Amino acid sequence: MLENFLGHGLFNSDGEQWLWQRKKASYEFSKRSLRKFVVDVVQAEVANRLLPLLRRASGDGGGDFVVDLQDVLQRFGFDTICAVAFGHDPRCLADGGVLEEAKSKFMHSFGEAQDLVVGRFLDPIEVSWKIKKWLNVGTERRLKKAIADVHAFAMDIVRARRQSASVKDRDDVLSRFVASIEHSDEVLRDIVLSFLIAGRETTASALTWFFWLLSSRPHVVARIADEVRAVRKATGTRPGEPFGFDALREMHYLHAALTESMRLYQPAPIDSQSCAADDTLPDGTFVRAGWSVTYSAYAMGRLAAILGEDCMEYKPERWLGEDGAFQPASPFRFTVFHAGPRMCLGKEMAYVQMKSIVANVLEEFVVDVVKEVAGGGVPEHVLSITMRMKGGLPVKIRRKAVKLSRGGCLAAE
Repeated sequence: MLENFLGHGLFNSDGEQWLWQRKKASYEFSKRSLRKFVVDVVQAEVANRLLPLLRRASGDGGGDFVVDLQDVLQRFGFDTICAVAFGHDPRCLADGGVLEEAKSKFMHSFGEAQDLVVGRFLDPIEVSWKIKKWLNVGTERRLKKAIADVHAFAMDIVRARRQSASVKDRDDVLSRFVASIEHSDEVLRDIVLSFLIAGRETTASALTWFFWLLSSRPHVVARIADEVRAVRKATGTRPGEPFGFDALREMHYLHAALTESMRLYQPAPIDSQSCAADDTLPDGTFVRAGWSVTYSAYAMGRLAAILGEDCMEYKPERWLGEDGAFQPASPFRFTVFHAGPRMCLGKEMAYVQMKSIVANVLEEFVVDVVKEVAGGGVPEHVLSITMRMKGGLPVKIRRKAVKLSRGGCLAAE
């Protein structure tokens, strides 16, 4: 759906510029330095903000209350993607895990702009938003204000980064683009905003549905916990210490469990592409220039013809080989991260973020989804840029008992 935003008001971009951005970004994402930076950002957010927040929610701060895990994960995701994209910390989860009463103004404006643009697609009368835009009224007036706020905020960061003497010493994506090649401030602004759109809610959506699925599958939770303990033992690290990239890569069952969850509940369940020139699809279907082609990853993930008769069952084992190692499927069958020239550049970053959160949270806590949600069937979907859960995911957090293992290390029971 990212390409549709290019023509609906959030960006001032074109196809040639998009191709250049992707080529440059692909090169940067292949560097080990950026991968290490992503891991460091995620681990800092986990250790300094997410885990302290959950500890207070579990009773360490004198209270036992319900937390909207979806909201927490969205705030976490926005903090991390802003840090990776342009080195800005919106502090949606403040140091020490404080859940700010008021989200950052930038996060609010960015989210409002996304939701209002989606509203254009969902409007049954296509011309209505164009009329409101011409008259500058209603949702179009709000959208214009939200986009202006987002652009102004991003532009201030771009201009400050250009003037920074230490830009070559920074690892965020914006600094890498500024240091490597000369482009206008507007182009650099669009680059960082495209990364924010791609990463703002996707991992939060995926993890919200994942934790909901785990609430009725204690055997999956137990197996993930066993794997985390095994990785701790193999790497010689103690509970609570950050997981490095290599340690996360060894968590094959967790990788499979997350992949299986995204197969059933895709962060972006529907995607549309516009045809630039007359073309013919592999099955012989003719597509004229200017036509839109839409496919449903949500439906594809539930087709017996693609995944077998057990396609409606949650089975992480379907992704594991006989040796227990994760076995990826063709990206044209598992389309969560797209395929071919439009394969998601942030796929590895997404798994790093999700596995870090799950491994650290389940190592220390028990996450109990409140009965009204857990026992009420599948929660209602809210279709926006991502497939959010209507009403959020209310949970109660319980801290696991901790004891000394035989080796003298701390271990959660």
